[in-house]
Amino acid sequence: MAVDRRVHKSKDALKAALLQLMKASDFSKITITEIVQHADLNRGTFYKHYHTKEELLEEMIDDVLEDLVRSYRAPYVHADKFVMEELTSSKVKIFEHVYSYADFYRSIVTANVIPGFQNKICEVLKKLNREDLVLIDSANDINGDFLTSYYSYALFGLILEWIHSDFKYTPAYMAEQLIQILSYHPDKAVQVVSMADAENVD
Repeated sequence: MAVDRRVHKSKDALKAALLQLMKASDFSKITITEIVQHADLNRGTFYKHYHTKEELLEEMIDDVLEDLVRSYRAPYVHADKFVMEELTSSKVKIFEHVYSYADFYRSIVTANVIPGFQNKICEVLKKLNREDLVLIDSANDINGDFLTSYYSYALFGLILEWIHSDFKYTPAYMAEQLIQILSYHPDKAVQVVSMADAENVD
């Protein structure tokens, strides 16, 4: 047990150090020496756990994605049946997850350290939607793959907007906004603005 705690402590220190360095430098320019110095560890400790800094980053990403899955499933993990209309903001935990990893999301998403990382998150969300949720209303002709993609990318778009605002709003507020968006049904009649009017809009 003591050994496991030491391993976790060392790994956590290395991940925290890398995250701090990524705030000021591009990942490609960060060295293992810098990481261990910031973590107050030696290179030998680093190489006990990782071969490269990329391996360290990948484990960080895996940690975040595992917690993302747990937070996404939180509203229905203990339920026999999940009804979207019964979802409340207090049950939504995904924004708490993002906020708890705020530094990670700022560094990874805004700096685009890992090309395709945003798509990787969306693929995780799509997989959850496909495997966990079933569209009960079969009276329509909506393609299930299109629907899961729509919800997944829409949710991540909301998260991305929040990140770019530098977490201007609280997780509770974001959860409330998500509920409002999910329950929003605009009228079929949409006011169309003429091109001439649109050109005059500042």
